[in-house]
Amino acid sequence: MQNTADSFLRLVKIMDELREQCPWDKKQTIHTLRPLTLEETYELADAVTEENWKGIKEELGDMLLHILFYTKIGTEQKQFELKEVIDGICEKLIFRHPHIYGDVKVVDEEDVKRNWEKLKMKEGKTSVLAGVPPSLPAMVKATRIQEKAKQVGFEWDNKEDVWKKVEEEIGELHQAIQLDSKEKIEEEFGDVLFSLINYARFLQVDAEGVLEKTNKKFIYRFQQMEAIAVARGKKLEDMSLTEMDAIWDEVKKQTANT
Repeated sequence: MQNTADSFLRLVKIMDELREQCPWDKKQTIHTLRPLTLEETYELADAVTEENWKGIKEELGDMLLHILFYTKIGTEQKQFELKEVIDGICEKLIFRHPHIYGDVKVVDEEDVKRNWEKLKMKEGKTSVLAGVPPSLPAMVKATRIQEKAKQVGFEWDNKEDVWKKVEEEIGELHQAIQLDSKEKIEEEFGDVLFSLINYARFLQVDAEGVLEKTNKKFIYRFQQMEAIAVARGKKLEDMSLTEMDAIWDEVKKQTANT
């Protein structure tokens, strides 16, 4: 434990030195750091998706540096200090886990989530959805919204009912297409996506994660298709869809588990 504390303090010292001595680090603000932090977050997410433990370790280090960078700027602006950041999360975790640090009894993780939302409301939140960050990617945001609504009982009973809702929304999309109303088509298409994400939750599937895996699979197979076409002296843009489909099926068979 002491070795970990020493390593943390070493990083804090390095951050202080960089802020004082490095021309680039001295210029940064919370606003210039924001896009870089988002980039680091997605790099961590990619490493997690790929179960790249070496990458995860590296990206966590980058994220920790960013946390210290924001804290350093906050201290300079006389807004808060590192101790307050650490104490704040410690106090929050203790308060929100009364089943560990108090006498509250829970049966399973769902009880924990429900208690978590109740405690957040006691902290002054006016809505159970207030904690959903506006800047979250839409699919992740939809999942979080649905998970939070569930904690107050606004939830379907079973996945069969959820699938019926998916079919209902698809039917309404077809009706909108028949009406040829762009505004209505967009609305109904959004409803279809939202209901499919809800269905994914009931299947215990991470909608964002599996879509990213599908993206990676498509990219790999498409690039393989391009390579095969080049090896045969052809370009995709000069081929018919039937010809491309034939190569695509060939690649699918070769990479069935990719």
